Amino acid sequence: MNARSLNDALLLGTLALLFVAVKSVFRFKLGLTGHSMFFLMTTLLLARGLVPVKGSVFYCGLIAGLLAMVLGVGKGGPLVLLKFMMPAVAVELALWLLPFAPWYRLQAMVVAFIGVAAWTAKGVLELALAGATYEVMLVQAGWKLFGGCVFATLACLLVPTLLRHLAHHQLIPANRQPAKLQPAQEAC
Repeated sequence: MNARSLNDALLLGTLALLFVAVKSVFRFKLGLTGHSMFFLMTTLLLARGLVPVKGSVFYCGLIAGLLAMVLGVGKGGPLVLLKFMMPAVAVELALWLLPFAPWYRLQAMVVAFIGVAAWTAKGVLELALAGATYEVMLVQAGWKLFGGCVFATLACLLVPTLLRHLAHHQLIPANRQPAKLQPAQEAC
């Protein structure tokens, strides 16, 4: 079996496009720091849950970042690519240790918090480039980390449930599911 089939590429591209479309169409002005982490972590965890191949999260993040940069979604200019790539790379590296994290809530939270930490580091890097003081960077990093963790936790509650429902309705092949879930599927 080819590790990166056309179906997988289309699915990852569709996830990335859906994420960028939701982000650009709705443009939520909630005033809550980290609310975009809900959509980002949902997209990245779904990418790995639906395409359990190393590199799938990286490719999804890269495609989403390039689409956002080309379409002018978000603020930050060319740095918008970092907004998607830093969490995607961090989540991809964390998924090397916990490959089935999208299927289990606690593992998904660990992976998502690593992605939030990378997203927060990107914000600190932007502040450092702008010449902010250390106190401002520390306060902003703490606030972004808190908000990002709250919304990433909500995403981690959603993704395993969504994957289990898709698997229950046989929309995810059995060879793409963790072995522990296959017998429990019939109990759903």
